[in-house]
Amino acid sequence: MLNRHARSFFTRLFTPLARWLLKHGVSPDAVTIFGTAGVVVGALVFYPIGQLWWGTIFITAFIFSDVVDGIMARIADKGGRWGNFLDSTLDRIADGALFAGLAIWFFMGGANTAIGIGALICLVLGMVVSYVRAKAESLGFTANVGIAERAERLVSVLVVTGFTGLGLPQAVLLATLAVLAAASFVTIVQRIVTVRRQSLDEAGTAFEQPA
Repeated sequence: MLNRHARSFFTRLFTPLARWLLKHGVSPDAVTIFGTAGVVVGALVFYPIGQLWWGTIFITAFIFSDVVDGIMARIADKGGRWGNFLDSTLDRIADGALFAGLAIWFFMGGANTAIGIGALICLVLGMVVSYVRAKAESLGFTANVGIAERAERLVSVLVVTGFTGLGLPQAVLLATLAVLAAASFVTIVQRIVTVRRQSLDEAGTAFEQPA
């Protein structure tokens, strides 16, 4: 629900920018790559030195490229499997950099091993959430279910991380990561169960068909 309404709002907000970029010869792929590079720099340069607030501001300035490139692709009618593949692949890189940057800081200068471990757990589970859906769809199933969509995961961790840099107790960030990890695990189970049901239905249909 939040994801759909948020996308509708940001689509209206960024459509003029998308049209302007297309008018000046910028491709959706270029925006995707540029945005991912910005997120990676913010996460792996600012976060590991403890600049959680400014790192979050820097990342936020680039993360909306994920909306802009999609708008551009629709306007230019250049959407397709390649764009979807590139966008999904670079999303995984950006997410990995975000949680890795947090883990590096809290394992080292931040001196909070629990948060470092929590960030790594979120990194791994987040990747599995995406993998389960991709694998299911490659086999002809659908697995677009779950309580831990990417948008919600990113918004929550970025907001709390940023305010942690301004003095919010680290326990709040740890709790947020714990909730994200639990939600990701539940999402993985939900998607596995969904695919299992589809598999059983498919097998039952095949068995019922006359020879």
